[in-house]
Amino acid sequence: METKAKVTLEVIFRHPFSLLLRVVVIVSALFTLGALLFLLAYIIINGAPHLKPSLFAWEYNTSNVSLMPALMNTLIVVGISLIVTVPLGVFSAIYLCEYAKKGNKVVEIVRITAETLSGIPSIVYGLFGMLFFVIYLRWGYSILAGSMTLSIMILPLIMRTAEEALLSIPNSYREASFALGAGKLRTVFRIVLPAAISGILSGVILGIGRIVGETAALIYTAGTVPRISDSVFSSGRTLAIHLYNLSSEGFHTNEAFATAVVLLLIVLLINALSAGLARRLGKGS
Repeated sequence: METKAKVTLEVIFRHPFSLLLRVVVIVSALFTLGALLFLLAYIIINGAPHLKPSLFAWEYNTSNVSLMPALMNTLIVVGISLIVTVPLGVFSAIYLCEYAKKGNKVVEIVRITAETLSGIPSIVYGLFGMLFFVIYLRWGYSILAGSMTLSIMILPLIMRTAEEALLSIPNSYREASFALGAGKLRTVFRIVLPAAISGILSGVILGIGRIVGETAALIYTAGTVPRISDSVFSSGRTLAIHLYNLSSEGFHTNEAFATAVVLLLIVLLINALSAGLARRLGKGS
């Protein structure tokens, strides 16, 4: 240990720039951790004391400003968006990684398009969803219009994440499967895909986080009606829109902080469940 410490000190004094970089990295990490802890503490301290049973009533009214209808609508929107997006994103990534020929111009166009779509502001997706789904297809302000808009918005994210996860799998896995007589399709779905499931779920988690926290795209497509949608063609607000409305009105600031606590807990729960599922699937493969 002493020899290793001496070597480290000699390297630091010989290259002072490395010491500077190390200090910058440590300070950046501590700053990021501190910002995260401050944000969590601020939301919990201001919101946890105002969590009360009336916030979880099934019906919203001016006296309880219940978040339960928004919570149920959020779960519905997440479910519909993932049902549409995950198969499209994963199968597109499988084609790009496993079946498309190297140097294919179509593949390069698809990747550039996906990266471009990832950088488009959400308000633009909201305007597109309003013009196409709400007006042109005549779905009106509805859960379905909002879900389809969010599906288009998170599709590039899931596709690119799944593609990177598939590319990270060593070719030796594929070669061993081929050597045992397995075909291309069986190799992809029985060997490659299970090995990449952790990376794919990471993209799904990021997509869920973006869906749960989205407001701009949903205001123009799903609407802000504070009730549980009885069908996919009914309007309804999500938790993020509910939080935005409460904070912007200024009459229910305490309830807005309480809603933020619930929203934070939901995101943490989704991340924990997804991580546990990824570990279980990884052991099973």
